[in-house]
Amino acid sequence: MNSSLLAVQTGHAQLQRLITLRLIAVLAQCATLAMVHYFLKMELPWLPMLLCIATLSTLNALSWLRLRAAQPVSNMELFAQLCVDVSALSVLLYYAGGSTNPFVSLYLLPLVIAAATLPQRYTWAMALITTACYTVLMKYYQPLPSTSAADGAMDMTEMANMAGHDHMHMQHAMPQDDAFNMHVFGMWLGFVISAAVVAYFVVKMASAVRERDEKLARAREETLRNERIIALGIQAASAAHEMGTPLSTLSVVIGELRHETDALPEWRESLTLLDGQVRNCKRILDKLLANAQDAVPASAQSLEDFVAGTLDEWQLLRPSVQHSYHTSGAQPAPQLCFDPSLRSALLNLLNNAADVSPHRIDIHVRWDDTQFTFEIQDHGPGLTPEAASNAGSAFFTTKEEGRGLGLFLANATIERLGGKVRLFNREGGATTEVILPLKGKQA
Repeated sequence: MNSSLLAVQTGHAQLQRLITLRLIAVLAQCATLAMVHYFLKMELPWLPMLLCIATLSTLNALSWLRLRAAQPVSNMELFAQLCVDVSALSVLLYYAGGSTNPFVSLYLLPLVIAAATLPQRYTWAMALITTACYTVLMKYYQPLPSTSAADGAMDMTEMANMAGHDHMHMQHAMPQDDAFNMHVFGMWLGFVISAAVVAYFVVKMASAVRERDEKLARAREETLRNERIIALGIQAASAAHEMGTPLSTLSVVIGELRHETDALPEWRESLTLLDGQVRNCKRILDKLLANAQDAVPASAQSLEDFVAGTLDEWQLLRPSVQHSYHTSGAQPAPQLCFDPSLRSALLNLLNNAADVSPHRIDIHVRWDDTQFTFEIQDHGPGLTPEAASNAGSAFFTTKEEGRGLGLFLANATIERLGGKVRLFNREGGATTEVILPLKGKQA
């Protein structure tokens, strides 16, 4: 129900953080190029490097405008943004020494961001992309030019001392180019190892943090829902106690009117119907009080008998609604101890279907060794997008005189019993599907 809204908020928040980090990176790149130009006196290909930084700045501005849109930011969009950052970094490194540039380790930053914010497949893809870019820059790049200080002539005394070194020692020493190449290779190998470690362990850590946050969000939602249910239960008990008197008064008045039906025979059928409904109300209140007292433990009952009894009770409440009933499952049907609240939950769902399809509904019941499925098919107009996203929320209703509690209470009851409720459209109406595990007791 709220997962879509949560996804929208999360994607926008991640993109906003990425925009902030990119802004810091652009400022740092400008500061670095300024230092290289004014202090180290290096001559770099300024035009392509500045164009690359300008492109990043433009992307950041467009991304900031993108945040104003209500459309959710997908994982693929975040991954594409990180790929642009990697490409920009590769261009800058290509013109500034390639893999010999000490800033080549910055490839780890987009990898860490992907590991902390995106699913595992995107993280491994980013690890492959950054490793490939690093590997290409080991061979294809423009070397860094010498600084002005290094362009000066080497001290002659130092050169003489170097020439006087032991000849045998020079023979066994590694050539300078080989040592430098070994250093570059070691940097590359360290990056590959670091990328693999980040892609594995950081993903696991980020996944654990996300799971914890989801569990905390579900716990908070369940706590709020339980508080609402407790408040409703208190009010329902109070209402049940207070309704006894008016129902008794109605029963007396109906009895008196039925004695006068000889004078008004056209009232006879209506009074009979009213009397039956008043008796149903009394029976429901008596059952409510009996269940609240919890004096008698529920006895084992056949699954088919439980469903048949629930449908019989619902038919008394909605006698004008036609229904078809189909069952499928291994015989004999399992014997279970059903929680009394399950019957009320199913009655609420049946009434909701009857409200949108007052002429006919279809009921299908299936079971196997592990679960029991109760499916209600109505022939109404189907679920609107708003109803599909908010179904089951407290006080949400599409009925003119509805209170938005029937589906909310039914959903809460079935989730408490370890099951779930699904509502979805099909051709010719909507379907309400209840799936419950088969345990020793539905509790």
